[in-house]
Amino acid sequence: MALKGTNTAQQPAQKDSFKKIKTILVSQPKPERSPYYDLEKKWGLTIDWRQFIHVEPVTEKQFRKNRVRPDEFSAVIFTSKNAIEHFFRLCQDMRIQMSQDTKYFCLSEAIANYLQKFIVYRKRKVFVGKRRIDDLNNYFTKHSKEKFILPCSNLGAKDVVSYLKKKDLDFQDLMMYRTVASDLSDLENVTYDVLIFFSPLGIDSLFENFPGYEQKDTRIAVFGNSTAKAVDDRNLIVNIKAPAPESPSMSMALENYLQKSNKKK
Repeated sequence: MALKGTNTAQQPAQKDSFKKIKTILVSQPKPERSPYYDLEKKWGLTIDWRQFIHVEPVTEKQFRKNRVRPDEFSAVIFTSKNAIEHFFRLCQDMRIQMSQDTKYFCLSEAIANYLQKFIVYRKRKVFVGKRRIDDLNNYFTKHSKEKFILPCSNLGAKDVVSYLKKKDLDFQDLMMYRTVASDLSDLENVTYDVLIFFSPLGIDSLFENFPGYEQKDTRIAVFGNSTAKAVDDRNLIVNIKAPAPESPSMSMALENYLQKSNKKK
C-alpha cells in the first residue's frame, strides 16, 4: 500500500484478512525506549517512525496583534507541555517577567511537573488536576476573581473554554502555537503493511499530504475513539484498536493482531 491512490469515497477499503505484517509506520517521533522494539525483534518486523504533525510557534510580532501582554493576567491555565513552552517563549521574546504571585492551573500532574522547568515551584500558587478541566473546579471557585489567560494552539481548547464560560470566569484564550501537518511527500511511493495513528490530526495530515489516499491492503491501527471516528469519517477501516479490555495499550493491541496475522502456518 503506497501512500497514494484514488478517492476512497468511491472505493471503500477491503475487510480484514489478517495478511502477514512485515512493515509498520508509527505516526510519532522515534522514542529512546519503546515496547515496539521488542515486537520488532520478536516478530521480525521493520518499524519506522515519522511525525505526521508538528508544532510551529506564533511569533512575537504575530502575538502582539492581540494587543495584550501575558503579564496583564494574574493566572495561567495550562493544558499541555506545548502550552507551557510557548507561553514562556513568548514571555522571553517580549522581555516579560511574570509576577511571583501569578497562579498556575495545570490539567495534570505531568503538566505541573513540566512547569518546574520555568518557574520556582510553590504549592500555594500551582493547582493540579487529574486530567480534566473540571478536576480543578474547587480551585477555580476559590480563585474566581483572578484574570485568566489560556495559552492554546490554532485548534483551540473547546472543552476548557466551554467550562470557563459556564463558570463565568474572566479569561482570554490566546493562540501561541500552531499544530500543523508535516511534509510527508517523500513517502508517496512507500509501502507499509500497518499505519498507526494516535489522534485525528494524524489522519488529517495523511489526507492533507495525499488527498487521494487509498487503504487497499494496509491495516490501520488507532488509539482512542476520536481517532477511530476520524478513520471512519474518511471511509476507511480500523483493523487494530486500543485501548480495549484485552489490550489497554497500542503495543498490546498490535501484538494480539500479530498473533493472528503472523502466526506460523
